[in-house]
Amino acid sequence: MQIQTALDPEHIAISKSTGIKIDWRDGHHSDYTVGYLRDECPCATCTGAHGTEPQKTNYRKQELFPMYKPTLKMVSVEEVGQYAVRIHWNDGHSTGIYSFDHLRRICPCPECRAKRES
Repeated sequence: MQIQTALDPEHIAISKSTGIKIDWRDGHHSDYTVGYLRDECPCATCTGAHGTEPQKTNYRKQELFPMYKPTLKMVSVEEVGQYAVRIHWNDGHSTGIYSFDHLRRICPCPECRAKRES
């Protein structure tokens, strides 16, 4: 039996083309775009774990005249235990496990962003 805390998700809404919205038990709301989620992938390859060069993406950057790239989408999202989700991306990437702690830590709302920057 898992003990739920105020920082656990109350409700998760997933749109494969736009992103994930989470209502947290403490009343906070997070809205993650697909580009933001892909750029914040916590896997070892993307973060440079084990002393390797990070393989970061830059999907959230809006380019004025971008070269054609297929639109980023989530192919599927699966629950991992009761603590995370794994996202399978249409760019072939699927090794990132987005724990709810990680998602809360990277919340892109202005309030959370200001706390991280201070």
